[in-house]
This record gives sequence, structure tokens and C-alpha cells, in this order.
Amino acid sequence: MEMFTLFGAVPVLTVAAVIDLVIFLGFIVAVVAVGIGMSRGAKGSESYFLAGRGLGWCLIGFSLIAANISTEQFVGMSGSAANYVGLAIASYEWIAAVTLIFVGFVFLPQFLKAGIYTIPEFLEKRYNRFSRTFMSIIMMVTFVTVNATAVVYSGAKVYSTFFDNQIYFGVPLNIVTFSWLIGILAATYVFFGGLKACAWADLLQGSALIVGGAIVLVFAMQALGKAEPETIDKAVQTIAIQSDKIITEADVAKIKESSSGNERFRILNAHKLRMNLPWNDGVLPITALMLGLWIPNIYYWGLNQYIMQRTLGSKSLAEGQKGIVFAAFMKLIVPFIVVFPGLIAFNLFSGEMRTSADSRENNGEVIAKFDSIRNNPNGQKSVFSFDADYERFAPEKTKQIVLFNAAVAKIDISNIANDGSLLEQNKKILGEVSKMNASLGVFNGMFNEKDKFVFEKQLMGYDYDAAFPLLMSNLVPQGGFRGFMLAAMLGAVISSLASMLNAASTIFTMDIYKQHLHRGASDWTLVLTGRVCVVVFTVTSCLIAPVLSSPEFKGVFHFIQEFQGFISPGILAVFIFGFLSKRAPGACGPTALIMSPLIYGLLKFWVAPDMAFLDRMAITFGSIIVVLIAIRIRFPRSTPYEPVAKTNIEMKTSRGALVCGIVVLILVALLYYHFWDYTTPMFN
Repeated sequence: MEMFTLFGAVPVLTVAAVIDLVIFLGFIVAVVAVGIGMSRGAKGSESYFLAGRGLGWCLIGFSLIAANISTEQFVGMSGSAANYVGLAIASYEWIAAVTLIFVGFVFLPQFLKAGIYTIPEFLEKRYNRFSRTFMSIIMMVTFVTVNATAVVYSGAKVYSTFFDNQIYFGVPLNIVTFSWLIGILAATYVFFGGLKACAWADLLQGSALIVGGAIVLVFAMQALGKAEPETIDKAVQTIAIQSDKIITEADVAKIKESSSGNERFRILNAHKLRMNLPWNDGVLPITALMLGLWIPNIYYWGLNQYIMQRTLGSKSLAEGQKGIVFAAFMKLIVPFIVVFPGLIAFNLFSGEMRTSADSRENNGEVIAKFDSIRNNPNGQKSVFSFDADYERFAPEKTKQIVLFNAAVAKIDISNIANDGSLLEQNKKILGEVSKMNASLGVFNGMFNEKDKFVFEKQLMGYDYDAAFPLLMSNLVPQGGFRGFMLAAMLGAVISSLASMLNAASTIFTMDIYKQHLHRGASDWTLVLTGRVCVVVFTVTSCLIAPVLSSPEFKGVFHFIQEFQGFISPGILAVFIFGFLSKRAPGACGPTALIMSPLIYGLLKFWVAPDMAFLDRMAITFGSIIVVLIAIRIRFPRSTPYEPVAKTNIEMKTSRGALVCGIVVLILVALLYYHFWDYTTPMFN
């Protein structure tokens, strides 16, 4: 119930809602207060940027998880699980656990021994100054304009949707408002406390994420166990529509007779509880699982400044390794509290996802634009796409779209192999359109936007990204639980953004400002520069964030992964090659970093625009390694590279962490063994 005044809608809150509000605000205030309070007294650049190299394993572990998990997981990964991808999307988490063990015992000793502040700094020691500067610039720009911007947007999108973009007390609760709220909260404690503030705040936020996800899973399982027979019948019918999977009458009877949410979950989602997808899958093919997925994982967990910064600030190698192994263990848990709820959401709320997909904000506005342009072109060069679900629900409309796209792009549709799928035909057409856009060239395209084709927002059969929000709004009760969950999710966004702001400011201060602009800068000047960067980068990200709602970015997850694909293969290649080949010359550094965007761009825009981005990354990485080997053979270093130790911290490996790391690896192997679909061949 609301009262409408000159100041907008003033909510009349129930007792339960007041409790939620108090818990929500209390948690956020506690996070900021702890972050600032625990970092008081920190002086000097090492204290500000690396927490005085005094972080223990518990802080490191929770901070790694909190910095990593954001609404991208709760919304994007849960939504992918609700889609046909199912449990296979958990590979991003379980392979990350393996990667973390590798990073802790291979990369971390190298970095701590070198005494570096930033990951790019290592490239100067190993290759040359240009490599460090080049990587610093592209990494800093990526953090601010891609990663931080995407985190701000995705968080603001979730909360503006939850509050239905209403106006309260004269304040519009839209994407712009929440973007600034998230940015200000994150920047506040990073500005004052640096990395130490991030780590202590993450201790609260990381714990809340795990607990909050578990709460949602419990409520979801309970709801599935209590679901009425009509809901079960609808779930069975929807599964048949989505995946052509027919659940036998015997299993349907077993589901209805059972009151166990776990048993119902197992039967309804049996076809999605598998880790392997066909080689030609567009999201996570088996080829990507074998090679492509490892590239972004190793880059992200081992060479990404905003993740590695807390391990660079560890008080000893042993503490860093313990923290990394602790984080790896928590990564095993994440799919159960994020992916499983997504599967249950589709069982219970597929109808609501269908309605959301056809709402005015989603399919409605796209169809309206399509019909308008189709009836009155006016020279607009828009092309339209749709997913497999939409093709099932609207075959006539998808046929119109395929014919329209072919006509606009002047493509003879008879030359496109007709395999009976309108979706596949449309993908081929859009692939040709991508090549046409790319043929304009970067600079020509900038000044001739009217010549470029515009890719409109994809039409979808189900709004899968609504999976987790639907669970939140329908199953999590008010009176404390909902307030805690909303706070935990906002904390996830804030912690990720804070880590990115801290990392970007560290890179600019230590790799650019100190090295090229003011080599004799005092510690006070460096800390001040870092704080100014936090403010500037926050403002930049908050200004750009609302732009990501444009259809051309094709969603936050796609935006992040595609952009990272341009740089991560080259960065990974240059580090791996530098570790393995002590006679790799300095030229290998710039060569790998420059080749990466060129090769990936060639594959994306000209050679294979329809290829899964993970496969493109694998090809890019492999091509760069071949070139680096050739350079190493032709122009080897005259003397082998030998790292020089520049640190005072204890460098003894933790045996306990090593044993626990091996246990984590065994658990990952068992999970893949248990959830592997042995009836489906890897290659057709």
C-alpha cells in the first residue's frame, strides 16, 4: 500500500518489511564500517595497495570468493542452468577450483618471490618495459570500462527490476540511481582503506553469499517438494517443449507420489544434470571444456590483478596458498547454491519466465520495432535474432524474420544450407552480416554508422535471467530472510566493484604514474594518486553502466566474455611461455600482447563469427604459442632468465595446503565422474 505525494510514492511498510529494511541497511552499514575501521592506521603505498603484505588465509579465501561472485553468477549462471545448458555451466566454477590450485603452487611463488605490486610489473622483469606498460594500459582500461561497468550495470539492473523502477520519496529507483548507489558505496571504503578495507569487507560479504545462496536453495527444494500435481504436469510439459525430453508416465507418477523435493528435482532435471555438451554447442562445447575454458580461467585466477592482488598482499607464501585452497573448496559449493536453484526455478516458474520474455520490455519492444521497420523500412539497417525456444513458440514470426534479414542484407537465402532449422539459417545470415560490418573497418565504421547493420535485442522464448529473481520474490519470505538476501546480493556487487577499483588504481599508480609520470613520487603522493583514481574510475563506470542496456551488447555476460577474449589469450601465452622457456627473448612479450586482439578479432569478425568464443580463444592462444616458439628458436636470449628474489616474506610452501589442494582435485574429478553423461558421444 502506498501514499502518493508531491515527493513520489511513500511506502507504508509492514512489520516484516521493516525488519527486512533494517537488516538490509544494517548489513550495508556494517560492511562499510568494518572496511574502513579495520584499515585505519594504514600508511604508505604498500599498506594501501597491498594491505601491508599482512593478509591471512581466511581473509584471502573469503575475499577471493567475494571479489569473484556477483550478480553475474546469481542471475547469469542461474539463468543458464534454467536453460538447456543445465549443470554444465558449473564447469566455470569447478574448473576454477582446479585452476586455483595450479595458481597457488605454480604462479604465486613466482610472483611473491619477485616482490611485485602488480601482475604487469612481472613482465618488465621477465621481458621488457614496453610489455609492462602495454599490459598495464589494456588491463586498466578493461577493468574500468568493461569489468567494473558490467558489474555496476548488472547490479543496478537486478535492483531496479526488483523495485519495478518505481519512484520513492521523489527518487526514481532505476538503473541510473542504483548505478550511483553501488558506485558510491564501493568507492567509499576503497578510498579510505585500499586493499585491507576490501579484504575485511569481503569477509562479511563472502560469508553472506554462501549463507544466502544456501537459504535460497533450501526454500526452493521445499517449494518443489510441496508443488501441486498441476505444477508438476506443467513442468513435465515444459521440459518436453524445451528439450524434447519425455518423462515417462511411471516417473511422473513417482514424482506426484513423492513429497521429497530432492527426489522430484532429480527426476525432473535428470537430462540437465550432466557436465558434457556436444562439440557443436554454442555455449560450452566439449572442445571448450577440454581446452578453451582453461584459458579464461587461468588468466582470470592467476593473471588478473583484481583477483591476484589479495594474494600478493599475503603475509607469507603459506598463508597465500592456504587462502587459495580455501577459496577453491568454496568454488565446489557455488554450483549447488546458484545452479541448482536455477534448475528448480524453471520447474516451478517456467510460465512466469515465458510471460516475462513476451513482456513489453523484452520481446514486446523488439516485435514492435520489427513490424514497424518491415512495413516502413525508411532505410533502417536492423537485423533480428531469436533463440531456439522462440522458434518453437512463434514459427511464423521467425520465418518472417529470416526472410527479412536476408532481404535487408541482400543475401540469397537459396545459398544457405536448409537443414530444417530457421534458427540455423538465421545464424548463417547474421554471420554474413557480421562480416559486412567488419569489412567497413574500425575507423571507416566509426564515421559511417549509417552503413553498419544494427543487431537488435534477441527474441527469446523464456526470460531465463529471471530465474533467481523469481525465486527471491516468490519463495524467500519477508521478515528477515529477504532483507538478508538483498543485502548479500548487493554486497556481492559492491565487493566485486571495490576490488576492480582498487586494482585499476594500483595499476595506474604503480605502473603508469610512478614509472612514467613521477618516478620520484613519495609514498604520500602515491596513495593520494590511488585515491584520486578510485574517484575518477567510479564516476567513469557509473556514467557508462546504463549504456549496457543497449541491445548491441547482447547481455552482460556476453559483453564481458567477448571483450576478455581479445586480451586474455595473449596475456596467458606470454606468462606461460616466460615461465617455461628461460631463453625466450624480450620480443616475445610485445608480440603476444599485440597478436592476441588481432587474431581473435580476425576470427570473430571475418573467419568464424558463429564459433563459440571459448574455441576462438583456444585457437588464438595456440597460434600465439606457435609464433613465440618460432621467435625463441630464431632469436634466443644469450643467457637464461633467472628471477631475482626481492621480498622479505616467508617463502616456505604449506604442506597442509598442498594436501588439501589434492583433496580438492580429487573431489572435482569425482563430481565430473558422477555428473558425466556417458550415453552421449563427445563428437558426432
